[in-house]
Amino acid sequence: MAERLLLGLAVLAGYIAAGTVLAVWVRRRAGRGEAEFFVAGGRLGGLLAAFTYAATTYSAFMIVGLVGFSYATGAGALGFELVYYIATVGLLVVFARRVRRMAGERGWISPGEMLADLYGAPWLAGLASLVFLVSLVPYAASQLKGVGEAVAGLGGGSEQLYLAGIAAAALVMIFWSLVAGIWSVAVTDAFQGLWMLVSATMLLLWLALHLSSSGLGPWEAYEVLAEAGYLGLTGFWKPAVFLAFTLPWAFFAATNPQVVQRLFLPRDDASVAAMIRWFAVFGLYYTLLVVAVGLLARAGVEAGVLGLKPERIDQVTPQLLALTHPLLAAAVFTSIVAAAVSTADSIILTLASSASRDIGGIALRLPEEKRLLIGRLAVVVFALIIAAVAAARAAYIVALSVLSSMMLLSLAPATLLAWLGRRGDPRLAAASIVVGPLAVAAALLYLGDPRKVFTFTLLGLPLSAWILVASSALALASVKMGGGRLKQSK
Repeated sequence: MAERLLLGLAVLAGYIAAGTVLAVWVRRRAGRGEAEFFVAGGRLGGLLAAFTYAATTYSAFMIVGLVGFSYATGAGALGFELVYYIATVGLLVVFARRVRRMAGERGWISPGEMLADLYGAPWLAGLASLVFLVSLVPYAASQLKGVGEAVAGLGGGSEQLYLAGIAAAALVMIFWSLVAGIWSVAVTDAFQGLWMLVSATMLLLWLALHLSSSGLGPWEAYEVLAEAGYLGLTGFWKPAVFLAFTLPWAFFAATNPQVVQRLFLPRDDASVAAMIRWFAVFGLYYTLLVVAVGLLARAGVEAGVLGLKPERIDQVTPQLLALTHPLLAAAVFTSIVAAAVSTADSIILTLASSASRDIGGIALRLPEEKRLLIGRLAVVVFALIIAAVAAARAAYIVALSVLSSMMLLSLAPATLLAWLGRRGDPRLAAASIVVGPLAVAAALLYLGDPRKVFTFTLLGLPLSAWILVASSALALASVKMGGGRLKQSK
């Protein structure tokens, strides 16, 4: 076990060294000021934009969280993730070019600034920033939780190793974020994306060969899963639960500020088109790959040829790695850390851009140099907060991730209407935006367990459906009161 851990840490150290060299190297391309630090001055090409978009969304949630979710709940997990994939590609096709053009013309840097501009209300930026902070901490914490689980898994499940993994990931993401802002994050995203695809493919191939050597070929695995009921909707995937998980995911591209901000990065419409194409290829392949690992692992356990005994679903991947060749375990382990750090970096930079632009700029009207200093300090503060939440092990990774998107779901109606050019009354738009965090906070106080939020129903509908209904009603009312015309100048 010690040898496996040391090899994993050695490969990870090599990855971090290579990523640091890339981050320092790309710093030469980065100009000065907020626009360069947070949105690369809107100068990214299509391939780099695709990798940073994919890395921001496909993270430790996938190789740790979704593998475990597929293992525990069956093929319904694939449907849950494909809803996100199809909806995201659709939203990008419809809105990405329009948003990029508006961002370039109006000089947007933070998503809060975008909403404030579109609704003609500077104070809306501060409110949106507060919603982002409250909502994104669980999602970012889930990334560091994935790192901690992977490190602990390689070392035999030690709590000390779990905390050490979180601390190390926090230090790396602080450093990479501060070196050159979004430039260093985007380049390391590309490196991380390739590593993630190769290592996950190797893990699936190893698992398939390992099971085949025990007499469980692809057809036998299919029969075992079908007989055990894992190829249909298991008891977990009741209609209300499926809706609770998928609704926040379906609007992810319009509600999560770290991915909305990615639409400000491409340099032109051709780059946007390339970004969408490459993201679509990456996302479909990686989704199928990760779900296949989880289902095959379940087949092996059901057939009695794979010795996994996870107490929590986030332990499935770490326990698989304990059975593989140490070098493959080290490669997958490194991909988990890399994916988690990349996504957490993106979230932290988005939150920092809100602190810099929305609070330092719009609210306090500070000069750019002082705003950028606030943004850099915010990177460190937010990283420490996120690490503390991850250390508490509040819930499993999928729950933390979807919980964040559930709080952000109420941003969807106001954002999509504004992107369509329908300007609303900012007061009602603000009311629609805060529905999500308030509803989730009330549910947590009432239920006491984050996981119960997804199974809670009122009149047969899950909480996420009620959030979407209430926020849509308020956003539509805001358009009616606001005259329905988009603000044309900044």
